[in-house]
Amino acid sequence: MPETRFHAAIAELPAAAWNALRATPNPFVSHAFLLALEDTGCIHPDRGWQAHHLGLYEHGRLIAAAPLYLKGNSHGEFVFDWSWAAAWERAGGDYYPKLLCGVPYSPVPGPRLLAGGDTALQRALVEAMRREAERLRLSSVHANFLRDDEAAAFGADWLARSDLQFHWHNRGWRDFDDFLAALNHKKRANIRHERARVAASGLRIEWRSGDTLGEGEWAQVHALYRATFDAKGNHAALSAEFFQRLGTPGGLAQLALAHDADGLAAMALFLEGDGVLYGRYWGSRVDAPGLHFELCYYHGIEHAIARGLQRFEPGAQGEHKLARGFLPVRTQSRHLLLHEGFRAAVREALQREADSMDDYARELAAHSPYAHGGPR
Repeated sequence: MPETRFHAAIAELPAAAWNALRATPNPFVSHAFLLALEDTGCIHPDRGWQAHHLGLYEHGRLIAAAPLYLKGNSHGEFVFDWSWAAAWERAGGDYYPKLLCGVPYSPVPGPRLLAGGDTALQRALVEAMRREAERLRLSSVHANFLRDDEAAAFGADWLARSDLQFHWHNRGWRDFDDFLAALNHKKRANIRHERARVAASGLRIEWRSGDTLGEGEWAQVHALYRATFDAKGNHAALSAEFFQRLGTPGGLAQLALAHDADGLAAMALFLEGDGVLYGRYWGSRVDAPGLHFELCYYHGIEHAIARGLQRFEPGAQGEHKLARGFLPVRTQSRHLLLHEGFRAAVREALQREADSMDDYARELAAHSPYAHGGPR
């Protein structure tokens, strides 16, 4: 039977062995990405995150692993369980800390049970999480944004939950105009109108690889990100040092930038890996009509077509993405609530939620932006 170890830092696990266990080279579960979060202060108990990474070992060799955290709140997860926490605490229990298998601040589906595709080891990881939650007397364990092929590793007592995101799928379009031709007339005209307004604004727009930005430019990018969060009354969790780490040679970052006479006016930050473009963060100091759509969506689609990428995942939520060629995709999570009565009550609530989600998905499917109901 494999030896189970828990690690208070990703640096304690061997990077090459960790990365080799991923089912796909998803950048968000790469050792380098998780290490950057920890090294630059984005992961800290004061913010509700304590690394508790899981490793299974055989004769001292890492054979399976999972990104795991002790969570003191539900911030930065994007699978919302605040109502569960409130209900459990009203009943006299302590919902936090809980155990989370996921990637901080990243609502991106991808590998969570890193086992080289070995289903027995995937199940062993799940059971190790359960045992650890029982040992620590925690309320619950959560596995967020799972790959569909990992769901079978979770038993029937793990509650299933799904949500919707909107992803763009590349069907071999030659260029942006070729993509537009697949849309219905109304959506095509709207996008052209939005892009024309940005073109008339006088802003200069460019696409840059993150490793071409200097330290000062990264500082400006981060300032726009931070100011956008501040303006909405939210906390900007990622540090300037983390942004700059993404821009190191061989890094993952891509950016769409807008400039005016005073310098950098707006930015959209993306990560690229495993044949996918991932939209992450946006910031602007100007209010130009259509600029958000131009930087965050249309330039991303152009880049994905030019690079021959399979998909463009622009982030969580956002029904407005449907009108711009992004189609609904289900995301998966699993939740183990240790108290049987609490689990039964949440299971009933999740069934009602699932019925509503099914209705919503059917409604969205009836409003495809494509001329013939779907991409060519």
